Amino acid sequence: MEHEDQEAQKPLLVTAPGRSGDGCASGAASSSSSIAVVVASTAVAVAGSFEFGISVPVYISEITPKNLRGGFATVNQFMICCGASLAYVLGTFITWRTLAIIGVAPCLLQLVGLLVTPESPRWLARFGHPGAFEAALQKLRGKATDISDEATEIKDFTEKLQQLPESKMFDLFRKDYIRAVTVGVGLMVLQQFGGVNAICFYASEIFVSAGFSSGNTGMLAMVAVQIPMTGLGVLLMDKAGRRPLLMVSAAGTCLGCLLVGLSFLAKEHHWGKDLNLVLALAGILIFGGSFSLGMGGIPWVIMSEIFPINMKGAAGSLVTLVSWLGSWIVSYAFNFLLVWNSYGTFFIFASICGLTVVFVERLVPETKGRTLEEIQASMNSSLTPPFHL
Repeated sequence: MEHEDQEAQKPLLVTAPGRSGDGCASGAASSSSSIAVVVASTAVAVAGSFEFGISVPVYISEITPKNLRGGFATVNQFMICCGASLAYVLGTFITWRTLAIIGVAPCLLQLVGLLVTPESPRWLARFGHPGAFEAALQKLRGKATDISDEATEIKDFTEKLQQLPESKMFDLFRKDYIRAVTVGVGLMVLQQFGGVNAICFYASEIFVSAGFSSGNTGMLAMVAVQIPMTGLGVLLMDKAGRRPLLMVSAAGTCLGCLLVGLSFLAKEHHWGKDLNLVLALAGILIFGGSFSLGMGGIPWVIMSEIFPINMKGAAGSLVTLVSWLGSWIVSYAFNFLLVWNSYGTFFIFASICGLTVVFVERLVPETKGRTLEEIQASMNSSLTPPFHL
């Protein structure tokens, strides 16, 4: 993980779709009895997804202008949402093998596209390629655009970074970076322990448990809500700002979890079948829409903005690891929690979502309309800001 800061973003992006595609193809080709092949192919796909989780938000944040950065970075989450939604829909009609084979196609398309994608100008500046840095920046901004001010700001900040010692994973926990780590890791912990994967992975079972005859109708309704809400988040990202969207999103997920919890409480106390069905459907749709609006994508956007380039490899690895570990813990524990206390489980999720609102209000900075250099200088005490913040 320590050497990832010195690896270009583009090679990481190029290898990731190949690994994901290999995993999908291998999984589809394996027989149902070949557990080893299924596990191996899943591991390959996970490795590719892990690289994407680190590299894509960072790369997008480094190549886009400050007034468009949030929207562009959230488009990544929008496309993930579209892909996952398509998989949900197709999964109701086709087998998992066919679905895995279909997943190879976008990986190959992305691999071809990345071959003509320019390297990050900030990475080139950081690791001593001044000519290539300006050429890449000019290509990204357009031939007629004056890049002199932006190039100068990047150079000045890069010179300050180069005076710092080579970074290691444990350097993240120095006081210089502890605020950025607290924000980045904290958002990921709250995102995962707010119950998103429990609700997404088990939505069909939740609908059935709440009294629906089938989970497919509710699943399709959730898909229909998530895509437009993610699109709305993309449009509002650079207008409303990160903090307001995060707080509205977290408040909405809190309400959604409360409604789902109340639906199970209504079922247990026999308050009426129609009531618990309405509460379950409304709760999951509100949760899915609210999460898609902000909590799904914005933590990744902020993670890509707050760490200086010399720490992004280590920080991205840590944040992604925390996210995936949290996802696994919640997904694994959810069934046990549901057996223990169905409505209590969702009230716990609601409490964590409510805590997220407080966390964002107290600790998360607004990064809308600020350059990466300004954000990072204000977040990390080892970088005395040479800018007017």
